[in-house]
Amino acid sequence: MTRYGGHPPIPPGMAMEVTMSESPYTRFQAEELILRDELAIDRTLLANERTLLAYLRSGVALLIAGASILHFSQESWFQLVGLACLPTGVVTTLIGAARYRSMHRAITHLRRRAQALPRGPGLPAAGDPANE
Repeated sequence: MTRYGGHPPIPPGMAMEVTMSESPYTRFQAEELILRDELAIDRTLLANERTLLAYLRSGVALLIAGASILHFSQESWFQLVGLACLPTGVVTTLIGAARYRSMHRAITHLRRRAQALPRGPGLPAAGDPANE
C-alpha cells in the first residue's frame, strides 16, 4: 500500500526521530539570523515604497483620464464620469500617501526597537558601526 503520491510507507522501526538538538536550524548562528531580520525589514521597506508608487500611478491615471474625458467628451453622462474620476484620483493619491506614512512609521519603530536590543556577549547591536 502506498501513501503520499505513490511512495511506500516508512516501516515503524526505520522512522527517524528529530530531537531539539538535531533541529535543522541549529547550524545557523545568531549573526546570520540578525542579517536575515535586517534584510526582511529592508524588503518590507521596498515593498512599502512600491505600494506607494502603485497608488500614485493609479491616482495620476485617474486624474489624466478625468481631464481627458472632460476635454474630449460631448455627452453629458460621459462628462459626469470624467468629473467622478478627478476626486477619485485625488482620494487614491491621499490614501496611498497616508498608508505609506503609517507603514513607514511602524517599520522605522520596529527597526529602532531591534537596534536597541542587546545582541549577546561579544556581539555588537544591529546597526552598530562596528558591524560594518
